[in-house]
Amino acid sequence: MRRKVLLWMLAAVVALTGAVGASGSRIVTVRAAEKSNVVIDWNRIMLTAFATPVPPVPAPPGTRLGAIVQAAVFDAVNGIDRKYTPIHVAPAAPDGASPEAAAAGAAHTVLVAMFPAQQAALDADLAASLAAMKGSNTGIANGLAWGNSVGAQIWAWRKTDGFSTVLPAYVPGTAPGDWQPTPGGSGDPKFRTLAITTPFAMTSPSQFRPAGPPALTSALYLQDFNEVKAFGNLTSTVRTPYQTQTGQFWQSDTVTAIWDRVADTLAEEHHYNLLRSARLLAFVDVALADAAIAVWDAKNTFNFWRPITAIGDPSWVPLLTTPYFQEYPSGHSGASSAAATVLASFFGNETDFTLTSNALPGVTRSFTSFSDAVAQVADARVFAGFHFRFSCNDAAGVGIQVANHAESTLMQRTDGENERSDTSDS
Repeated sequence: MRRKVLLWMLAAVVALTGAVGASGSRIVTVRAAEKSNVVIDWNRIMLTAFATPVPPVPAPPGTRLGAIVQAAVFDAVNGIDRKYTPIHVAPAAPDGASPEAAAAGAAHTVLVAMFPAQQAALDADLAASLAAMKGSNTGIANGLAWGNSVGAQIWAWRKTDGFSTVLPAYVPGTAPGDWQPTPGGSGDPKFRTLAITTPFAMTSPSQFRPAGPPALTSALYLQDFNEVKAFGNLTSTVRTPYQTQTGQFWQSDTVTAIWDRVADTLAEEHHYNLLRSARLLAFVDVALADAAIAVWDAKNTFNFWRPITAIGDPSWVPLLTTPYFQEYPSGHSGASSAAATVLASFFGNETDFTLTSNALPGVTRSFTSFSDAVAQVADARVFAGFHFRFSCNDAAGVGIQVANHAESTLMQRTDGENERSDTSDS
């Protein structure tokens, strides 16, 4: 029966694509086969799926979902090429299976499991992908079946990773420095289960736990307290319009969307093939996810207060609404540092790139290095009024360690060659 369904889909893709277009559902434009990179196409479909729910997928748990999708795509493609160690699923694809169909099938299977309400749109995306592929129907069908199998195995693996655990109620501390509920939220601090989620590459959530925030009596704390008090106030007279926009820019899109778009663009500019694109995106998204896990481990260890609580002045309001979870360390700084570290290892730190943000149409930020972008993330969190700079700096250090660990342990060459000196899969 499964075989008949696959062959039916291959025979009907053109009709399916037309029917979806006529009904007004989401249409995904698939480029000409000789120019298309299915891995990048499905990464963009993934980002659309994350942004579709109302409200969209929140940034912190979205890092985990992105890593699940890209792990499935990598293991599906690598299961055919068999060049690297797998993330989870051992290579077992049949001979002649299409890696393009495998990538599409893996991403589709996981995304439908994540977002069953979007199945019709995702089915149309799959149909469009298959319609654009070259190769025999048998190869495409076998690749699709293999990708579906990998996606199902990855999803089953990560469904038991601890993220869905029900935790006891959170009891805020009462000492100076302890996190307290902030305006814009209620109940327990959000996303606490990230702190006990099984990492993708790290040995434990606490593997790279930072030392903790400085003492409230220290010169560093006083310096950073005064900085966020002056620059993070809604009515600040020292923050420039550009700095205000900086705070808004980095808050108006998810960290996965921001950095995956950079990875997609650079992979296209460097003409990465399917496997190299899959490995790049898997490293970026695994680093993002493990950085979020490491950051939430630290947040729930140190339970540090937000600037709005520390300042304690009812007339002081931050530029942007304070996220409803503990302050130390900064999630965005940690995740951005991890993603930027991976990208720098592939393309070099001194790389020109431009960032966009979905919530600020027409606004871009251009950089000549990944380190400069990470530094701007720290600025943005201070200008937004909800992070101390030491939290951003410490998180950036965590992100570097997370990324370096992931790249030294996952997806290693099986032939013993040094990946840095090999360009055969680009």
